[in-house]
Amino acid sequence: MPRFSYQDHPDALKPLFAMKAHIDHSGLDKNLIDLVTLRASQLNGCAYCIDMHTKEARADGETEQRLYLLQAWREAPFYSARERAALAWCEAVTRLDPVHGVPDEVYEQARAQFSERELMDLNLLVIMINGWNRIAVPSKMEPGSYQPVQRKVA
Repeated sequence: MPRFSYQDHPDALKPLFAMKAHIDHSGLDKNLIDLVTLRASQLNGCAYCIDMHTKEARADGETEQRLYLLQAWREAPFYSARERAALAWCEAVTRLDPVHGVPDEVYEQARAQFSERELMDLNLLVIMINGWNRIAVPSKMEPGSYQPVQRKVA
């Protein structure tokens, strides 16, 4: 049973919702957003968010194979160079090394795939999902009930 509900405190979450609105209109590819939010949620052990973002990714047309192999994305040939750069950035920002922060090679890989503006938006995406994970995990939000809005997939 959940300890508390974020829905009971909508004013406190306005900044996260504003960040989501910005990211949704940033021009970042929806499938890339889905992969990053799912990967960060996996790293943070957020069952509610893993459930949510897996369902959203499927609704957006993501393949089962790529979802199943996301935890092993480095070894799987199914991700583009841009997606690999985004996933490496996601992992580095989520796990911030206490001494070195984000390694230079991860930054260089990301800058080769993303403009400065896109990298800022990608960074905000990682910050946002880590924030949501840090709400869902301690509140013990129960996975399973989330249903995505049905979308038209191109």
